[in-house]
Amino acid sequence: MKSAAFVRVGAETAGRLILVISLVLLTAGCNQTGLTPTPVPNPATGQNPGDVKYYPSDQPARLGIQRFYEGNFGLAQQYFQDAVEKSPSDVTAWIGLAASYDRLGRFDLADQAYGAAAKLEGSTVRLLNNEGYSYMLRGDLKTARAKFQSALRLDPNNQTTLNNIKLLDDSTKFIERSANGEPCGSVDCSQ
Repeated sequence: MKSAAFVRVGAETAGRLILVISLVLLTAGCNQTGLTPTPVPNPATGQNPGDVKYYPSDQPARLGIQRFYEGNFGLAQQYFQDAVEKSPSDVTAWIGLAASYDRLGRFDLADQAYGAAAKLEGSTVRLLNNEGYSYMLRGDLKTARAKFQSALRLDPNNQTTLNNIKLLDDSTKFIERSANGEPCGSVDCSQ
């Protein structure tokens, strides 16, 4: 009895295996005769599968981060530009590109890169902190403070935001003006 049941299960399994092999050979034969299936576009992107380029590494973004922290902002900008071209949905690369532009004094391009990041991620604490720092670099302390305050509303204990506000507060203490409002250096402030 045991062997009969085993043979029956074995025959059913073999039949299924033959069916699967037949289907594989049949579809393989279609491709060899020139009947290739038409690629179906991805409904989310509208791209055909053959049009999509895959990049196995995030090396440009990693190199951008490395060059940024080394203080080589021009090279960092080039690596981040490469990263966003290869992976346009990489928010970190967009923010890195914007921060590199900030350090190069290209605030117009920084604003565009921050805008691209905001479209992908929204107004996050990370983005608001970077934008606030950008405005601080520009000397627009009022807008910088507003960005930092928005970040604090999202995360009241965020240490980066708290440090940025302290930096902003400290920077306003070092502005020296004469009695008539002229910056020290152009007039004598010792009076």
